[in-house]
Order: sequence, then C-alpha cells, then structure tokens
Amino acid sequence: MFGLFGFRLPHLATMLIGGGFLLVALILGALYLRSPQATLRITTGPAGGIAQRFISAFVATTEAVHPRIRFEIVPVTDLRASSKALEHFKVNIAIVRSDVAPPSNGQSLVILRRDVMSIVLPPASQIKSATQLSGKTVAIPVGPVQEENSHALDLILTYFNVPSEAVKRVFLPISEIGAAVQNKRAAAAFAVGPIGPGDVVDVVAAIARATKGTPVILNLDEGDAISARFPGFAEIDIPKGAFKARPAIPADDIKGVAVSYRFVVPDRMPNAVAGLLVRSILKIKAKLMAVTPLANQIEAPDPDEKNPVLPVHPGVAAYLSSGDQSFFDAAQTYLYAIGIPLSLIGSAIAVISGLLSNRRMRDDQQRIFRLLVIADEASKASSTELEAMEREFKAIVATCVGELAEGSSGTDQAAVSLAIEHARRSIEARSPNADRVQSIPGTN
Repeated sequence: MFGLFGFRLPHLATMLIGGGFLLVALILGALYLRSPQATLRITTGPAGGIAQRFISAFVATTEAVHPRIRFEIVPVTDLRASSKALEHFKVNIAIVRSDVAPPSNGQSLVILRRDVMSIVLPPASQIKSATQLSGKTVAIPVGPVQEENSHALDLILTYFNVPSEAVKRVFLPISEIGAAVQNKRAAAAFAVGPIGPGDVVDVVAAIARATKGTPVILNLDEGDAISARFPGFAEIDIPKGAFKARPAIPADDIKGVAVSYRFVVPDRMPNAVAGLLVRSILKIKAKLMAVTPLANQIEAPDPDEKNPVLPVHPGVAAYLSSGDQSFFDAAQTYLYAIGIPLSLIGSAIAVISGLLSNRRMRDDQQRIFRLLVIADEASKASSTELEAMEREFKAIVATCVGELAEGSSGTDQAAVSLAIEHARRSIEARSPNADRVQSIPGTN
C-alpha cells in the first residue's frame, strides 16, 4: 500500500483518526481545567440610580456563583447612553428602559422590573382625567431619571391631546412634594416606580402626610391604547392597595401604564450564550433577593408579546420553551458536536488515502509497462539508445528500491521484480560490459 512519511496507509489512517480523538480530548480538557475566564461587559445605568445599585449586587452574586464568569462594568451617564453602548457594540449586556432610546440591535434577555407611571392626586382633587392637567403644575421627584420621567409624561399628555408645554413641571425631592401639593404649588405629582417599595410609594406617603388625607392614583383606562401608540409602554393592572394598605391606595383595582427595565443583548449574540445567560439569571434570583429587594421582580420576557420594541432573543425563547436539558441531551449535543467533525475528518482521510493509493498503483503499473518496453526494445536499440535505456532503467530501479524500503509500494513486489530482472537481462545481453544492476533485495 502507498505510504506517507514512511507509514503504511492503513496504519497512517488509524493513527490520524486516533490522534484526532486524542487531540480533541486534550483540547476539551484544557478548556475545562485551564480556560481563561469569560468576561462580559455590562453597563451600570445612571450614576446614583437604583439600576446602578442593582448591577453591583448582580455582578457580585453572579461572579460568586459562576467563578469562571467575570463582568467588566462600563459606566454610562444615563439610560440613553446605556442603549447607545450596546448599539455600538461596546458592551455585551446593557440595562435599558423600554421607553428610552431602545437600541436598534437590542433583544431582551430578562425583565428586571416593571415601573408604573402614576399620576398622584391630593385628596378631594377635581382632576378626573389627564386632559384636566392642562394649565396645571406637576411635581416630579428629583433623580437620575427625572428627564426621562418628564418625557414619559409628555407622551401620556400627547395621547390626550394636551401639549407638553401646557403642563408646567417642578423637580423636587420627594420629601418636599407633599408640601408643594398641600400649598397648591403643584396640582399633582408624577412618579415612576414599581408596585412595592419605590418612588410611587414614597410620593403617596409624602402627600398623605402633608395633606393628612388619602391621595388618589389617576385611573388610566386607556392604558392599552396608550401602549399601542407608544410601544415602549405597556398596560398594567394595578391592584387595590398596591401603594398603601390602610387606607388602600388605590381604593380599587385600576388600569395604568408601565415601562420596563431590561437586560438587553445584541441580536448577534449566539443563541447558546443568550440561553445560558438567562438560565443563570433566573437560577440565581433567590440569591439576588437575599442581597437586594430589587431582584424580586425579575421575570422572563414573553416570547409571544405582540409588536415588542425589544423582542425576545431567540436563544432566550428557545430556553424558555425547552427548559433545562437533561444530562443525556447535553452529552448527546457534545457527542454530535465532536463526533460529526471527527467522522467527516476520518471519511476525508479514507477518501484521500484511496485516491493516493490508486494513483501510486497506476504509477507502478506504468513503470512495469516501461520496463517491459525497455526489455523488448533493447535487442534492436543503437548504442546511444541503449545508454539512454540503461540510465532510465537505473532510475526506475532506484525508485522501486526506495519505495520498498519505505514499505509503500502500491503493486505486487513479485511483478516488479520480474519486470526489473527481464529488463536487466535484455540490456546486459546487448552490453556485456555495462554496470550490472542488482535485483531488488529479497525478491530473487
């Protein structure tokens, strides 16, 4: 059989395939034992905001649970900058508020929380609709996202055909909002926060203390239509007593509009990576809640949401639909991932080996045929032609001896030996004084 680097072909193919499996095993072992830690770049959210505090807790908890994962925190000035960082591929994960410049290439990984946009009215307020805010002053809590909240109010007013400039804004610390409402400096307050501890609860409490009464949350029955017009918003049901238990605020179940804070990843992130990330986040939720109450509202996004401004990443959707794979399924996946390429490599080696073997056999057959031609023509060749035949004969013998020494001859050695001996005798018969060429050792 034809050989390569001195090995017989069947042995060579076996060694290559076996070596391939060994190499893959060594690589996988090295990756597992000594692989570098994966580093993910993540935005912080606005400085001093609740998003920044949550990110700090999230990073510490995740790195403790997954020591091979490291996060590189990328500070940003505001939520808009956070979205731009993802859009320009400067980070792998960005914290994004659904109504603030959502990145064009962003897809949802997980929903961190939903914040209700609440118009809080003092007791006995005559305002029954958002249209009646025209010509009034609204107090907005001071904070890192006060401008974003003011813009959200603009959109709600736009839906009700109230020009944004028709409603004056004053930005105040929450501790001063109650007095501002009591003293008629503001007719209402606009707060954005979760159902539970947050700005809305604090504003309600401040107005209740200052007025010594029960504030009212304006019911937005048009929440579904508002969210349809502004995709960054979503309708939300606000249960009775969501912001204060006694007396209950709101007094009954009402409708409202909410925005969501999300971890968003680029749409080009591999599905497997996105699936692993969302799995990890949902698995460590309980540990996160022990560190920060901000984690209790983490939830998986809805893959069936209609016309989402931040669609669910396909890898997340796949994980949510299939759940955790069993060990067998995971092992089978790795088997296919490793076994199929190795099978293809083995098949390719076999095909190439066959082609090379056939080519070598054809070469040997051509040499045998040429030796027979030399033997036939030597009897009638001129002295010049005979010298050329001798040189060609010696070159053929040298090639055959070299292949035999390597164990790579592609033809039966007996046939080669007979052809060489026949040609040698024919040449010597015409040239008795010519250098005698020995037969291939071991073939006489």
